[in-house]
Amino acid sequence: MHAPEARLEQVIDRFEHVEARLGAASDGDEIVKLSREHAELKPVADKARELKAARAELSDLEEMMEGDDKDMAEMAREEFYALKERLPDLEREVSLLLIPKDKDDSANAMLEIRAGTGGDEAALFAGDLYEMYRRYAETQGWKFELESASEGDAGGYKEVIASISGNGVFGRLKFESGVHRVQRVPATESQGRIHTSAATVAILPEPDEIEIDLKDEDIRVDTMRASGAGGQHVNKTDSAVRMTHIPTGIVVLCQEKSQHQNRARALQLLKTRLYDMEREAADAARAGARKSQVGSGDRSEKIRTYNFPENRVTDHRIKLTLYKLQDILSGNALDEVVSALIAEDEAARLAAMEEA
Repeated sequence: MHAPEARLEQVIDRFEHVEARLGAASDGDEIVKLSREHAELKPVADKARELKAARAELSDLEEMMEGDDKDMAEMAREEFYALKERLPDLEREVSLLLIPKDKDDSANAMLEIRAGTGGDEAALFAGDLYEMYRRYAETQGWKFELESASEGDAGGYKEVIASISGNGVFGRLKFESGVHRVQRVPATESQGRIHTSAATVAILPEPDEIEIDLKDEDIRVDTMRASGAGGQHVNKTDSAVRMTHIPTGIVVLCQEKSQHQNRARALQLLKTRLYDMEREAADAARAGARKSQVGSGDRSEKIRTYNFPENRVTDHRIKLTLYKLQDILSGNALDEVVSALIAEDEAARLAAMEEA
């Protein structure tokens, strides 16, 4: 794909403007915003400059090939064909960088895992998924915090919510939303039969600034004693906060911190849920665009199967199968799946750009 010269100039000009403004800015909030945009634009601008320089060099070499100096022309010819061979890869790199980004890709994320069909086994699997994402966050250098949890009777979780913060969290995890299915012999199965259970994963973007108009009369706040392990503090302190958005019926619960912290965090999580609702509505309005993306984005879609007897993990959207189930569940090899999903999405969107 040939990146338009005007688009390269546009990216370079914007980067130089942001860099100049960053050097002159004194307002803290503005500096944070400019620094973020500078970090996002720099690799794109650097590659755009590299591509412009390569194109200019190719043109110069072509002229030298036609010169009277035979030795110089021969040297130019060798460099010309070497550069011409490398140029398509550089063009593709730049084209990928120029693909319009999801504005939430750099945002933090809220992880929600809920046990689905399968009873106790589904709750145990939800616990396995929770640990997988927690460990994956560690490998990425992200901060992972438990927000609330409802434990299963036999272990694991009926529902668990965590926040993940760091560089580009949502952009890497957004394709994890959907139904995850497990096939294995439960510990309670005396006949050795394989059972199929499921858990639903939702990854919600949590941008730094969420502009949601919340009226006090639309919110009901209840305090209660936190449930789960925690000893005397949990049993005797009404620290948990449940916040309900009356118009939509959305409910969030925070029970891992002090009541003051839980109240503030619950409000943030409520805004995140409402933001996600608006985002889903916008996605539905432009559903045609999803043809160029991985999957449909429907959280009821079965996206992945974890088959224990075969040590197999299959992502059904991109027909990827890896025989390293334990490595993936440990978080160590999950990035292979994540990276493959991102690469597939980029390739699809690049193809869509070429067709446009």
